[in-house]
Amino acid sequence: MKKTYRIGVIPGDGTGPEVVREGLKVLEAVAKKVGFSYETIVYPFGGEHYKKTGETLPDSALEEFKKLDALYLGAIGHPDVKPGILEQGILLRIRFGLDQYINLRPVKLYPGVWTPIKDKGPEDIDFVVVRENTEGLYVGAGGFLRKGTPDEVAIQVSINTRKGVERCIRFAFEYARKRNKKKKVTLCGKTNVLTYAFDLWERVFYEVAREYPDIQTDYAHVDATTMWMVKNPEWFDVIVTDNMFGDIITDLGAMIQGGMGIAAGGNINPQGVSMFEPIGGSAPKYTGMNVINPLAAILAMQMLLETIGEEEAAQCVENAVIKALQSGKIKSMSAGKMGLTTQEVGDLVASLV
Repeated sequence: MKKTYRIGVIPGDGTGPEVVREGLKVLEAVAKKVGFSYETIVYPFGGEHYKKTGETLPDSALEEFKKLDALYLGAIGHPDVKPGILEQGILLRIRFGLDQYINLRPVKLYPGVWTPIKDKGPEDIDFVVVRENTEGLYVGAGGFLRKGTPDEVAIQVSINTRKGVERCIRFAFEYARKRNKKKKVTLCGKTNVLTYAFDLWERVFYEVAREYPDIQTDYAHVDATTMWMVKNPEWFDVIVTDNMFGDIITDLGAMIQGGMGIAAGGNINPQGVSMFEPIGGSAPKYTGMNVINPLAAILAMQMLLETIGEEEAAQCVENAVIKALQSGKIKSMSAGKMGLTTQEVGDLVASLV
């Protein structure tokens, strides 16, 4: 008997529920076409839930998540909730609690999508950033001394373990082999200044590289990486980096691929439950207006399908997005300028699956 996938859905805040609705619409269409079964379990966690209950994410929910095949997230972020509460209490808690140690960010310019980089096209902008997702500066190690005084000291420590670094780097090499494009992995770091953390990263990088003789290796400081992403994005295939640098360069990647409206990401545990989301945030000012771009959420669903093993379905979704973009009906990636409503974009992609 064929498996029925169990997908947890967290619509979240702002425009999150609107884009999730369209992603699920496309999921329904492709499941019928390819022939697989699924059920969705919807969870209320986000800003409104926090305001009503004071609860971010209970332990019981985290235990439930461990029994799912994947999580699908709309967005977290509410204007009435102090920054950091929801991000740490929900997003980071899920990432750490489910050991989603890879943040996977494809940076891909699709045909018909505008990029701010002159004279570059889809053949030039097609790479992936593999970001370590559970260590570094994000573990919250540090504190204050003499807080609120003129002598205040604030310390934030970057934690990098051999295990965490190695499994991230190994994932990057495996992914480069699977992509089978340039078959090149670039380590993005700052070895000339962060001489402890990136000494570890660099040593492990070249040790692991010896096991992948078919993969080219390269190194670039993070500041140089940002320059080359703009000037020569075609140089990259897979970039692997730590949590902080990955957070920064993936937002630059979103811009060169056409904007947040088309940028999707995955929080991956290759041996467990992974979570997929559009990276643009909750965009509260557009809530309920039916103008937000759902393509990032649809591409996040495409990543979800690929990760759970439904590769044919994933390819169908990506092909449908490409056809929708080439149809000329979607005028822009920006909210309110698409020429279609959020719902109409979802209907278009679903019809092309």
